[in-house]
Amino acid sequence: MSTADKKIGANARFVWTSWKANLASAMEYRLSFLLLAGMMFVNNFIWLFFWRLFFERFPVVQGWDLRDVMLLWAVSTAGFGWAAMLFGNFSRIAGIVAGGQLDVYLTQPRPVLLSVLVSRCSVTAAGDFVFGIVVYLMVGDLSPRGMMLFALALLVSGLLFISVMVIVGCSAFWIGNAEGMTQQAFGSFIALTTYPSDIFRGLAKAALFTIIPAGFISYMPIGMLKSFDPGFAATATGVAAGLTLAAALLFRFGLRRYASGNTIAMRS
Repeated sequence: MSTADKKIGANARFVWTSWKANLASAMEYRLSFLLLAGMMFVNNFIWLFFWRLFFERFPVVQGWDLRDVMLLWAVSTAGFGWAAMLFGNFSRIAGIVAGGQLDVYLTQPRPVLLSVLVSRCSVTAAGDFVFGIVVYLMVGDLSPRGMMLFALALLVSGLLFISVMVIVGCSAFWIGNAEGMTQQAFGSFIALTTYPSDIFRGLAKAALFTIIPAGFISYMPIGMLKSFDPGFAATATGVAAGLTLAAALLFRFGLRRYASGNTIAMRS
């Protein structure tokens, strides 16, 4: 076995061990875990209830019907759910950097960004993930092909959430306290992934597929699940892979500017 293979294997074992530790920590307070996840599940269903009321009055909007919007929420919430459960610190990069809390990760013999991302599990994200799966089972294509496309959509969606927020969070290496800005960007990105992309026009729609690539998530119910578009699927997958690589490189470059917080801290 080559050195590279051994390194990949060691990192994979590290990630798996971190996930198990996060799950054990969350399940230590089982009632709290179930309540938080359940509240998020119910919150998402309330939003779909309002969408249903809307489509009872306007059955089709720019080619979208209620089923399409339900698929959109399935992709967005489940994609965010798995990302936040397994790599829960992706939305907190700016705060960790600005607070000088990277010290504990720099001492570990593992990739720093990977260590940061897997050191936290979002409890409420479990409700998002289960909600997305349940909604897909209600309205999605349950054939093997349909489920494979849904799995690909979730992979792309989750990678976009992670990579975009890591890139935004890396701004803290250069401008210092960027936590407020990143949280605003985080909220905006999530909101834009839950609205049909075709309701936007002109520059707003162009920005949705470039500056803020939420459009690649919000168009998936049409371009990947309802009527498979190979061009869109390839582009969305390529963008997700490219942004993931860009996020890793930007974080690595930003580490050169990192100033230690000189604090004794535990992983968070």
